[in-house]
Amino acid sequence: MVCTFSYVEVSEEVIYEMLNGTKPPAIVHGVSRTKRTAWEMQAQFIRDLVGSRGYNIFELNRKKRKTTKLFNIFSEDKDFKNCNGWSTTVTRKKLSALKGSEISVFMVNLTSGSMMGPHWNPTATEIAVVLQGQGMIRVVCSSISSETECKNVRLKVEEGDVFAVPRFHPMAQMAFNNGTFVFMGFSTSAKKNYPQFLAGKASVLQTLDKDVLAASFNIDNATLDRFLAPQREYVILDCTSCAEEELRLLMEEMEKEKEAERKREEEEAQKKAEEKRREEEEARKKEEEKARKEEEERKKREEVEEEAKRRAEEEERKRQEEEAKRWEEAKRRAEEEERKRQEEEAKRKEQEQVEARKREEEAARKEEEERRKREEEAEAAAAAAKRREEEEAKQEEEAKKREQEQAEKEEEEAKRREEEEQEALRREEEAARWRRQQEEEAKRRAEEEARKRQEEQAAAQRREEEAAEAKRRAEEEARKRQEEQERQQPGRGEEEQAAEQERKQQEEAQREEEAARQQGGGGSSGQQVYG
Repeated sequence: MVCTFSYVEVSEEVIYEMLNGTKPPAIVHGVSRTKRTAWEMQAQFIRDLVGSRGYNIFELNRKKRKTTKLFNIFSEDKDFKNCNGWSTTVTRKKLSALKGSEISVFMVNLTSGSMMGPHWNPTATEIAVVLQGQGMIRVVCSSISSETECKNVRLKVEEGDVFAVPRFHPMAQMAFNNGTFVFMGFSTSAKKNYPQFLAGKASVLQTLDKDVLAASFNIDNATLDRFLAPQREYVILDCTSCAEEELRLLMEEMEKEKEAERKREEEEAQKKAEEKRREEEEARKKEEEKARKEEEERKKREEVEEEAKRRAEEEERKRQEEEAKRWEEAKRRAEEEERKRQEEEAKRKEQEQVEARKREEEAARKEEEERRKREEEAEAAAAAAKRREEEEAKQEEEAKKREQEQAEKEEEEAKRREEEEQEALRREEEAARWRRQQEEEAKRRAEEEARKRQEEQAAAQRREEEAAEAKRRAEEEARKRQEEQERQQPGRGEEEQAAEQERKQQEEAQREEEAARQQGGGGSSGQQVYG
């Protein structure tokens, strides 16, 4: 504490030499006036530090006292007293109630412009409360607490304030120039807790060998004497305006802290404003991104709807084209089969005519041969009449046999024609069954596609119904045209009549389904049925 030296009657020249001396040597050679061992010097230093008369200051004015139940601290003799104030300590020797507690009570009264000299407690922590007036407390961190969090503090205290000073921490209490400063408290350990003052005749510097101390500061003995000799007082000192100076420094520190706090607040406010601006910017960007995404989604939905509409129209067109192609293909196959059947029938009739001509020619040739034979027989002898009659009988039998074979052949031909007609009818039935299967498959696919389209977009229902109605009218017109064409065609066979009957039954079933769908379409979900 540099300010302390200004009040211990040491000149500024000596303080300057102490603070600005050259660097001390690495090894300090201490020369003692008497020959003593290192152990003796260490023992003497410890005795001087913790057990010297100078440190046990409260034994100076202590007298024998009688043991009483109550202790009045104001009626007792003071442990230390001068014109600058007084102090006293109550231990278990004065107050028997403190026995076994290792707690001592103290009280200090500082007059105007005085100071309790800088000191520290080696074994106890001080806890005090201000009873009267105002004062300044100065606490300095010790080297022992350098490894922990510690901070030099200045405190302005007044009546009712409580302050505590840990052990090993140097401290000084100062009164203002305008009034006394009285405080009272206790220390946590009264056993061998002798406050160690840092100035005056009880200073720790007085216990050290002067040669060693001078070598440690790298000054000569004369300067060291000038530093140690002037100040003799060490407990309560005259220190005019010390408290005011400490208060001024405290106010400056507080102003600096307030300025630093203001700067921190401004920086925090700026950071918050920047953070708010960033948040607003991010929110705006998010809103723009959200609006952009919504616009993109809307465009995508419109594109999907347009694509679905286009696909629906394309599928409807393809379905109509496929349906027309199927009808054309079925009609073409029916016409092709009819043409083949007619060609086969014409071939069969032509073959029958050729065979009939062959039979007629064969019969005419045989008749010619018979006639020639009969002429030859007529010219032959009467003896050959019997043989000729036998041959005629044989020829008649052969003619009967040929007629029978011819009848069998005609019967087989009729059976073959009947089988061909049955085969043609079977093919017609298969073609009609295939058409029914194709229609049912097309109907099933159309229903499935209609259900999917209804799930994807319910708005297509009306267009699909209009398309279905247009298709039905087109089919009705196609059917009417086909019936008109069929009525104009002459000579339809039984196969065509059966196919026409089956087609009419299918159309009738389709009209019934369409009527049922139209009746149930008002409360249904818009399911479409395609024929």
